[in-house]
Amino acid sequence: MKNREDIVRNIESRYLVLLENGNEIKLDLDNKEEVVSELSNIGDEQLRAYVLSEEMKSDNNLEAPSIKAMRRLEYVDYEEASDAGHFRMYPNGQLIFDLLKDWMDEIAKNRLQAMQIESPVIYNWDDKEIREQASSFHERHYIVKVPDDPSKEFILRFAGDFGLFKMFKQANFSYKMLPIRVYEFSKSFRYEKRGELSGLRRLRAFHMPDIHCFCKDLKQGIEEYKNLYKRYADLANGVGIKYAVVVRVVESFYEEYKEDLLELARYSKAPLFVECLSEMKHYWAIKHEFQSIDSINGNQQLSTIQFDVKDAKIYGINYVDENSEKQGCIICHSSIGSVERWIYAVLEEALKKEKPGLPLWLSPVQVRVIPVANDKHLEFCKKLHMEGIRYDIDDRDERLGRKIAKANQEWVPYVLVVGDNEIESGKYSIQIRGEEDKREISLDELVAEIKEKCEGMPYRNIAMSKYLSKRPIFVGAV
Repeated sequence: MKNREDIVRNIESRYLVLLENGNEIKLDLDNKEEVVSELSNIGDEQLRAYVLSEEMKSDNNLEAPSIKAMRRLEYVDYEEASDAGHFRMYPNGQLIFDLLKDWMDEIAKNRLQAMQIESPVIYNWDDKEIREQASSFHERHYIVKVPDDPSKEFILRFAGDFGLFKMFKQANFSYKMLPIRVYEFSKSFRYEKRGELSGLRRLRAFHMPDIHCFCKDLKQGIEEYKNLYKRYADLANGVGIKYAVVVRVVESFYEEYKEDLLELARYSKAPLFVECLSEMKHYWAIKHEFQSIDSINGNQQLSTIQFDVKDAKIYGINYVDENSEKQGCIICHSSIGSVERWIYAVLEEALKKEKPGLPLWLSPVQVRVIPVANDKHLEFCKKLHMEGIRYDIDDRDERLGRKIAKANQEWVPYVLVVGDNEIESGKYSIQIRGEEDKREISLDELVAEIKEKCEGMPYRNIAMSKYLSKRPIFVGAV
């Protein structure tokens, strides 16, 4: 019998781009000039950047600009007292983290109606099933020793399957209950190589939102797969992230489910990069990734879904069918992507712009108010508070020019200078990030514009004191 290494060694791949109209563009990755020409003709910049970065391994040793930006903006920083790849979150960074998690919760619990669970962060390394699941990670895990038994070893979780699989192996459920969707948000740990660590792109500790769907058969499974895909596309669109869609699929499944893949391409309004495998390499028959492209043309995986046709039988996850017999499920493994990597992608997307800025709903401060007289000109701020607008007030003893410059350095979307004339006229001169000219609008118009741009997205209150004079400085000049 062939072992897994022999099987993988004999698997052949062919590569193509599947266009929204159903046409296929074959790619010979050994011919870079031809590939670049084909990708240029297709005209999808994310796809082009992904193929050159990942599939053709273009050299890029540049440091991602977000590494300095995350510190300068006082979002995220290194923690010298911890291990490499573990970070601290400052208040505004934690606010962005929480808003992204709220958006992920909305997708998982409300739109997909997944049930939420929680399972342990630490597992017995002597457990056979845990070791089997860990084999594909090539010992990239933390070992934990306990003080009363030096021979005993535990590992910190590096994926969301451990507790979930144990839970559903013991659960009783029938075909009438399927599909079952399960959501878990957990901190995970992977002992990545030191040289591979890179800001928020690759860490050793991160927060992973996973959704697993247990399905009756291939037909139900592929419908769940498509449903997950579309909701994750909604998530990326809401965050303002452009992405390349990368599909790995066994040849026979590609032929059978090509129309379903086309449906997904059309939903994303993007071509698919497809690797067709001659045989099944792992437990999945189809998987895809959303690959975001950073400001230095590197790629990083965000969301992924794997169509698993093997693991349920291996780990004893069965449902009771119409004949009261046990059957293995089809499992859709999926991860929305770590919150930390989404923050990385958001920052890198912002840094592609001439004037960087976050999506309005994610901006820690949406409106910066600069009053000419602090006490006299702040009455109107009550309306901003009542309407759920994140605003703050630059009440520092600084010149007006320095206050405006600080707002620009912090990527504040709306900056208002308020004096007697503005209060009397009810019209405010507003500097809007990304626009050349100032605009004069009323407070009602400003509130309506912000609420329209943030419609349907999560909201949280400001993370620190609304007065800049009362805020600590966490990071000096970077």
